[in-house]
Amino acid sequence: MKTPAAICLLAVTVAWPSAAARLKDLVSIEGVRANQLVGYGIVVGLAGKGDSQQTIFPYQSLANVLERMGVVVSPTAIRVTNTAAVMVTATLPAFAQPGMPIDSTVSSIGDARNLQGGILVLTSLRGADGQVYAVAQGPVVTGGFVAGRGGNTQTVNHPTVGRIPNGALVERPAPSVEPKTTVRLQLRDSDFTTAARIAEALNNKFTDAERPPARADNAGLVSVSIPPDYSTRVTEFLSEIENVSVDADGPARVVINERTGTIVLGKDVRIRPVAILHGNLNVEIQTTLTVSQPGPLSQGSTEVVPQTTVGAKEEKARNILLQQGATIEELVHALAAIGSTPRDIIAILQTLRSAGALDADIEVI
Repeated sequence: MKTPAAICLLAVTVAWPSAAARLKDLVSIEGVRANQLVGYGIVVGLAGKGDSQQTIFPYQSLANVLERMGVVVSPTAIRVTNTAAVMVTATLPAFAQPGMPIDSTVSSIGDARNLQGGILVLTSLRGADGQVYAVAQGPVVTGGFVAGRGGNTQTVNHPTVGRIPNGALVERPAPSVEPKTTVRLQLRDSDFTTAARIAEALNNKFTDAERPPARADNAGLVSVSIPPDYSTRVTEFLSEIENVSVDADGPARVVINERTGTIVLGKDVRIRPVAILHGNLNVEIQTTLTVSQPGPLSQGSTEVVPQTTVGAKEEKARNILLQQGATIEELVHALAAIGSTPRDIIAILQTLRSAGALDADIEVI
């Protein structure tokens, strides 16, 4: 019997042994974070594919740019279709210094059809505090195009959004705060067991008989006091913390993507003794349209008559029996043995959870 591909993937996945993860992959340091930047600008040189006259603000923006360059022109007198109004976004990394280049993304906010070949005019990028942290300018790379005209066109990818690699320069240092006396580690996935293990691992590495440097404040935060030996070498201390290995823990979880029939089960999912019976009921409804012709020399008319047939087919129930201590791998093999499809397994897992035989959270994405 052919086993579905998704079931094979489950059988292989649950057989992998668990491994310790670096703290770099489990936590982030409070104050060391990226910041979102946003700005409004105009893209020029679009060869007639820019915003139309119905979009007013691009022409007002172009008039303002020309005025700063000494050219005074009324926005109502401009008839330029080579210009498009755009929003420019970027991510300012932690500890970014002035002069550092970063990528920026350009998105049309008017009715421009294509940003291909356009050039972004100097645009200020501001943070949430209203301060300018970077300026962006340069050619826009869309990765898509629109070909043809009228009703005969072909669009590839998304031509109204593009990127400018290294197109923004940092003008102000990032508002990152380097720890001074205490490092606060924020867990990416809050868990009391993982937090306790992190504190224990750090106390074992940075031994202090009088006062352990690390403590778990809650499920999502671990505080670490900087030892006196590292008071002038905070960067080295953070590097040592990032490379400490910890066995991360978490709740047992089953993740289901019903659209694609993909199921992922964690290694800690436990199944209680249970018997499973599963069968399918298929109901098929068919409608056939026939034409009824009137007799010769009659006063009748031709009519379309629908004929509907309904059929039902119920398969015999397929069953499996799982004993005490059954593993996920045994469940997967048993379901595959009775010919279950990924969609069948989704229904069975949800029923197991409702019956209290599956000790795991089910998450549908």
